Amino acid sequence: MIMKHKGILIVVSGFSGAGKGTLMKQMVRSYENYALSISMTTRDPRPGEAEGREYFFVSKEVFEDRISKDGLVEYASYCGNYYGTPREYVERQLERGKDVILEIEIQGALKVKNKFPTAVLMFVMPPSAAELKRRLEGRGTESQEVIDRRLKRACEEAEGIEQYDYIVINDELEECVKEMHSLIQAAHYAPLRNKEFIEKMKNELRALQKETAIK
Repeated sequence: MIMKHKGILIVVSGFSGAGKGTLMKQMVRSYENYALSISMTTRDPRPGEAEGREYFFVSKEVFEDRISKDGLVEYASYCGNYYGTPREYVERQLERGKDVILEIEIQGALKVKNKFPTAVLMFVMPPSAAELKRRLEGRGTESQEVIDRRLKRACEEAEGIEQYDYIVINDELEECVKEMHSLIQAAHYAPLRNKEFIEKMKNELRALQKETAIK
């Protein structure tokens, strides 16, 4: 048995309408070892939102101070407000052995991979383009113009899927959750994420070899 693992940062991307948000919430409900990353933002809390649950709410000055001190895994500006992932929160969860799930688009995901080389990148997809369109239309909350824009964006995002470690087909939710969990558990045993254990084994083998040579 390999020694107790440090947590893995799981970066999840996917087309709008692929169901990645529902999938990640079900992962956290189904398995105790996952934690959803909580973003930091400079926007005001909306009714019903709580500090440390939906977001960490901070001032623009505090956010920019975090940027200058490399205190964010990634960040972006949207509609006049900053949004980002606090590095301290993520690293604390990882040290506790939690696998931290971060939902982010492709460009941000690749930036995270540069900062956290052991991160696992997963792309959530529907079983077909027709199903994606059906799900977007089934929401009943968006105009045809918005749906067309999301489908156009999906075409653009599809060009970057090959840069991910795994694709996850979200057809039947429970099955998809099991598959995603299995992939993450397998990723824990990759040599890239067990360098300390491998080095320990090498040192022990060298020591045994020396003992044998002396005898």
